[in-house]
Amino acid sequence: MKLAPYPKYKPSGIEWLGDVPEHWEVKPVKLGFDIQLGKMLQPDASGPQDSEVHYLKAQHVQWETVQTVDLPTMWASSTDEAKYGVTDGDLLVCEGGDVGRAGFIRDPPSRTIIQNALHRVRPHGYNDSRLLMYVLEHAADHNWFDILCNRATIAHFTGEKFGALRVPLPPQKEQRVIAEFLDRETAKIDTLMAKKQTLIERLKEKRTALISRTVTRGLPPDAASDVGLDPHPKFKTSGIEWLGEVPEHWYLKRLKMSVRLADKKVEVDEENPAPYIGLENIESWTGRLLHIVLDVVPTGTSNAFKSGDTLFGKLRPYLAKACNPEFDGLSSTELLVMKGIDLDRRTLLYSLLSDGFIKLVDSSTYGSKMPRASWGFIGNCIMPIAPSDEQRAIADFLDRETAKIDQMVAKVETAIERLQEYRTALITAAVTGKIDVRESVPHHRSRAPTDKLQRKQA
Repeated sequence: MKLAPYPKYKPSGIEWLGDVPEHWEVKPVKLGFDIQLGKMLQPDASGPQDSEVHYLKAQHVQWETVQTVDLPTMWASSTDEAKYGVTDGDLLVCEGGDVGRAGFIRDPPSRTIIQNALHRVRPHGYNDSRLLMYVLEHAADHNWFDILCNRATIAHFTGEKFGALRVPLPPQKEQRVIAEFLDRETAKIDTLMAKKQTLIERLKEKRTALISRTVTRGLPPDAASDVGLDPHPKFKTSGIEWLGEVPEHWYLKRLKMSVRLADKKVEVDEENPAPYIGLENIESWTGRLLHIVLDVVPTGTSNAFKSGDTLFGKLRPYLAKACNPEFDGLSSTELLVMKGIDLDRRTLLYSLLSDGFIKLVDSSTYGSKMPRASWGFIGNCIMPIAPSDEQRAIADFLDRETAKIDQMVAKVETAIERLQEYRTALITAAVTGKIDVRESVPHHRSRAPTDKLQRKQA
């Protein structure tokens, strides 16, 4: 889409806006919109007139949308409800947390108010809340809230700061045209990104299914033939639900008999820092290490590991986190450290990342706050053991095939990043007047309000 600039511009006097079209006004938000900060949390009734109502807080507001399912409750009076209540189409803006984040509420439950971590915004006269939301998105994407609010401490986008924020306010008709243009174009981009994200999810599902199938049933016929293995081996019933049938010449063995658990605890030693792996450093389901910082001093107790060991996370949210580090170092004690005995370390890693094994271990987790699995259970899990040459062939095959899938995922992720960059640039160009979109929206018909943005006009 090629859109021309406006004929003439003038300085806005605001660094994050730059020059704006000559006929635009730049005014404080409070001159175009009503801003209402929410109610302080009231956990108990203060009198017989109070009753429980639903309330929204900062975490419920995401860019452009507001989540309204399973809202918490607080006590409030009828006066509070009238002052802090929300209706369909209100713009909510975060006062705390991710300050400035804004979204439109749709069909809120009856008797819903906002907590004091949110502002409710309603337009004066002809002004369009959708345009303001996109302006706030532009400010956030360009890190202007870091300047407007002190991020060195707990950031607050106070009513005073919000009301004093100078924003571009084109004429009435133009505000609506810009908002409708961005509604339409961002919806197209969002749809395309959603399709690509679905593709990524399917590729990852394919990757997991490929691993699970190969470590329990062996190589596909063509791949087996290529390395001189029987492409059509006989199968036997394993008697294990997650395994099903396995090749007849494989044997079954408890994990604790196929690996040695390394359980060497190391206390903090500031004079001898080492590479450290925490659960956050391992990508789920892939075994890929992320953001490794060398020579750090972790706090508390750690597990020591050696190059050639395999690490496996035992906390429920991180059960699909396992890796084969190529260096010596320290790890979180929530990572089990194993060394294969009759399991090739690559085959061991793939077996630990198979969907059936993860589900089995997940079913054993205990504890309500931080559910985890025990080595007593994990070590007693039955694992399929192929002959060593077949294990290496399986690992080579999975290395090769998962790398292909990972490359496809990376390409799609890059495409999503570029679409997001284009979306950001388009919003910036439109709300700052760098492009003239007045001819891009048909004038001969009115457009229905969009579900995600359009505020119902009185």
